[in-house]
Amino acid sequence: MFLNLEDNAIFVADSHFNSKNREFLVFLEELDSKKIDTHQLILMGDNFDFLSGESKYFIKQNKILIDLLNKLSLSIEIVYLEGNHDYNLQKLFPNIKVYKREKQPLLGKYKDKTIALSHGDNFINWQYDLYCSIIRNSILLKFLNMIDFGNFISKKIDSSLLEKNICHKMQTYEKLVAKRINNYKTDIIIEGHYHQGSTFEFESKKYINIPSLCCDKKYIRLNNYEFVGEKI
Repeated sequence: MFLNLEDNAIFVADSHFNSKNREFLVFLEELDSKKIDTHQLILMGDNFDFLSGESKYFIKQNKILIDLLNKLSLSIEIVYLEGNHDYNLQKLFPNIKVYKREKQPLLGKYKDKTIALSHGDNFINWQYDLYCSIIRNSILLKFLNMIDFGNFISKKIDSSLLEKNICHKMQTYEKLVAKRINNYKTDIIIEGHYHQGSTFEFESKKYINIPSLCCDKKYIRLNNYEFVGEKI
């Protein structure tokens, strides 16, 4: 697919929704009530702290958000770029355009500019690619779900994720970005994943890292070539 980005589009990244991080639910409820208004919502991945289409426990844990997203998808365009915490989602969101990691970057256009969007955990190395293919394997995930007696596996994953500190600033992030943009051929590059909420310009390329909703309490709105942070 080729995405046509429009003014007033909203980008949300790395909400890591769980029993502790509730910002994504607040955002979606405000979108549903029209307190936040947009016709185009781009979810940049890791909006759930963990969710896969095979995991009955996490589907149940996140049912209120899944239902709300499906309701919103009937009235606004929603694009979901899967992250490293949320994948195999298409069957959960029949009206949302879901893009797996291997289908990223998603290419598109905004006015006279070419764009590329990805969660941001691509272009790393073959070992990480192999790891990603294993943890996303539907047969493996269905098997793990089948032996998840009393949800002991799921609860262990949940507990481990709750203990993680995901909010920190990277001192060498600009150097990392300078390397990453060589993988893109577009005017504008938009990523999540790194939780930095930073913008850089390198010659003719503009790089935007969407801030983590749970860390910075911000989403990004696009208007007249400007990517502006707005607080929930």
